[in-house]
Amino acid sequence: MPPTDRLRNPSPTPPRHVLVSGAGVAGLTLAYWLNRQGLRVTVVEKAATPRRGGYPVDVRGTAVEVVRRMGVLPRLRDAHVDLRRLIFLDGDGREVASLDPHTITGGVAGDLEVPRGDLTAVLHTAVRDDVELLYDDSIDTLDETGDGVDVTFHRGSGRTFDLVFGADGLHSRTRALLFGPEERFHHYLGYCFAGFTLRDTFGLAHETVLWNTPGRAAALYAAGDTGEMHALLAFARPEPPFDLFREPRAQRDLVTEVFADAGWRVPDILTALRAVDDLYFDGVSQIRMPSWSGGRVALVGDAAYAPSFLTGQGTSLALVGAYMLAASLSGRHDHATSYAAYEQTTREFVTVNQNQVGKGDATLFPTTAESLARRNDMLRALAMEPSGGGRPARPAHSALTLPASASASVT
Repeated sequence: MPPTDRLRNPSPTPPRHVLVSGAGVAGLTLAYWLNRQGLRVTVVEKAATPRRGGYPVDVRGTAVEVVRRMGVLPRLRDAHVDLRRLIFLDGDGREVASLDPHTITGGVAGDLEVPRGDLTAVLHTAVRDDVELLYDDSIDTLDETGDGVDVTFHRGSGRTFDLVFGADGLHSRTRALLFGPEERFHHYLGYCFAGFTLRDTFGLAHETVLWNTPGRAAALYAAGDTGEMHALLAFARPEPPFDLFREPRAQRDLVTEVFADAGWRVPDILTALRAVDDLYFDGVSQIRMPSWSGGRVALVGDAAYAPSFLTGQGTSLALVGAYMLAASLSGRHDHATSYAAYEQTTREFVTVNQNQVGKGDATLFPTTAESLARRNDMLRALAMEPSGGGRPARPAHSALTLPASASASVT
């Protein structure tokens, strides 16, 4: 059923049972606040178990207030990563500059950097006793009726929900069912990346080391002294890698080919790449949509407005967007009015943060020798500034004031 047809039958009664697709940051946060409103919440997640591991992610600005209101801020502060240095290297592995990470990110005191697995574990704990969690399953079909949304799950069961929310990421199945192919909304930014975990045989601790040549970057991220670290290999590519999404061997072959003549420790990283079992490969992209909802279905987080990791704001947008969507539903009877309020109050914040992408591009992945030289000159100048200098905090991170509550009961 097309989105325009779904809009013809707004519900005259408040929703009682809702489905959230995706048990990541956006989905679990939304489930928490909807449950606080007295709704029955079911969360479906295609992964077989709660996700663990993953890169540290940033929780900044307005998003810090979201986790404070959820009561999980103390636990996230305990999990905070003490990243102390960001070291840039040239193609020969020589140091260009060593900086406080906040000098580049625009972060401020009070912002958090937390391993993604720790964040999702904290959010999972906050909801597991109050919402229904269906792992190892996903949505196959959505069919809106006058009274709800009939959902068929991949494992064969069927149920009806008052409302459905897609929090299922950049390659959202919910979005595809509602609005059509991803290519309509996928804005490729010209890079691909491969990320994975490896043993720390490099002697790093509490630091990130970034090696660059024009159009290529290799990073090693040692969040602590646990014996493990994260690797990232990124490179310019004119076309989005849609043909590689389901081809792990082809992904490894492409990355190995692109970095075959690279220096520094890249050969060791490529050797590790061949053996890892947690490779994540994708294009660097944003999702930009004219509308985040249709009928009884709404999107949140990366499914609606992925900003790309170049902005450093994906997790924060997921937290804030989920709160704002829940707040728009609080006390309202008409889902269409609620969804309109969600977009009206949140879109400007999303846009200003998505527009940060140019800054990340210039700093992390210069594509020409000239732009790389200018980047390196900028880094050397920043390194010469007194302690506490560098870039000011980015106002985009705190460009939205949260409404008073997202947990008022639906009457």
